[in-house]
Amino acid sequence: MAFKLPKLPYDFKALEPHIDAKTMEIHHGKHHAGYTNKLNAAIEGTPLAKKSIEDILKKAGKSGDAVRNNGGGFYNHSLFWKVMSPDGGGQPSDTSKLGKAIIKSFKSFDNFKAEFAKAAGTRFGSGWAWLCARKSGTLFITSTPNQDNPLMDVAEKKGTPILGLDVWEHAYYLNYQNRRPDYVDAFFSVINWKEVSKLYNKATK
Repeated sequence: MAFKLPKLPYDFKALEPHIDAKTMEIHHGKHHAGYTNKLNAAIEGTPLAKKSIEDILKKAGKSGDAVRNNGGGFYNHSLFWKVMSPDGGGQPSDTSKLGKAIIKSFKSFDNFKAEFAKAAGTRFGSGWAWLCARKSGTLFITSTPNQDNPLMDVAEKKGTPILGLDVWEHAYYLNYQNRRPDYVDAFFSVINWKEVSKLYNKATK
């Protein structure tokens, strides 16, 4: 198989009380596993089977719905697990590269947090909120429908995702029901800023 379901870097219950164990178990073991299996089925025997997920996403709009939806689902969730941690929360240092970029792009961390929460809260239906980096080092926030992401040729705003929040109902409904804003707020308590900083540094090399 071209792609494998990545293991979680922590236990299902590690993010409680912010994200409950049952949601994590279903989200990773059912939803993410399903996207992985369907992506492999969609690219089997095609030239895409030898490409990286990033290269696949760059032409997702021309590769059919199965590749677009499942390729996005595989990539988005793989990033999602990495940018959370039971030791997360807080904010990056204002003197770090990422901290300086946030202040330069959004004036303050609080402004960034408010803008990101708005992108997540106002995404109609299912989708994702993203913090993305440009090669220049500047940051922007955007949201995408379904399993799309800013790497795709179909994205309205293109860049490298360094932080993503899943706002599909399966990501939060067991614990938060229809209270998406509460889920978005809880997400800030588990963000792994060390990993986000690494992704920012890599994206802006």
